[in-house]
Amino acid sequence: MAWFDEAYSFDKSSLNIAHITDSHLFADKSGEYFNVNTAKHFEKSLTHIAKQKPDCVIFGGDLTQDHSFESYLLFSNLINQSVLTCPVFWVPGNHDELGMLNRISGAQINAAKRITANGFDLLLINSKGPTPAGWITSNHLDEITQCLVSSSKSNVMFCHHNPLPINGYLDKHMLENGPQLLNILVNSNNVAALFHGHVHNEYTQSFRELAVYATPASSVQFVKNTVNWQQKNTGPAYRMLNISSVKGELNVKTDVVWLSE
Repeated sequence: MAWFDEAYSFDKSSLNIAHITDSHLFADKSGEYFNVNTAKHFEKSLTHIAKQKPDCVIFGGDLTQDHSFESYLLFSNLINQSVLTCPVFWVPGNHDELGMLNRISGAQINAAKRITANGFDLLLINSKGPTPAGWITSNHLDEITQCLVSSSKSNVMFCHHNPLPINGYLDKHMLENGPQLLNILVNSNNVAALFHGHVHNEYTQSFRELAVYATPASSVQFVKNTVNWQQKNTGPAYRMLNISSVKGELNVKTDVVWLSE
């Protein structure tokens, strides 16, 4: 099956979407990533997201820190035990394994990579490469191009890795062919924005006329503008989006929600 073959449809022209990313869970619910209990932060985020009454949640990758299947089961259990009732979609991060993500998909956790609404689509990209840096294969770039060329709708894109440098340590692990992806998106003339995780903080950038947004982590944040890898526990965070199509015009509104520790 091609990456975008499976679709999930909403019969509405406006969607409220929560983007949460970089949970870095362990098999043990008490596991800590840089002295942060990541499961506790993820639970707190899910509880707060549910109050926003989203139509869906998009998880931006790096589910696991210890690479155990039990950490994926914990992710699934925390979602199932939360008061969140909407579908949860995902893109893979550099820490993740597609096989394990697919194993926990079903029911509320949905493996679809194309989410359709009236007037726009959301496309979820695979940026996982052979190293911690991101890489989109030529075949997948062709899939993205074809999906955009054949679409009469506006599109909003999601991936894990940052396609643009952030003037920080993680630039060594950014999406290595990010400019190629971004040029494809801009040249299609029907992409409104790209959202990503990976960088563990909030950024707003642009490439030509395309808006590029980074969502902070639910686990721990990385200090901005430093070549050294520095962490800071400022509490979990996620991003809310409202995307609406009005008379053929796509409106994308977004804000980051910070939850104090």
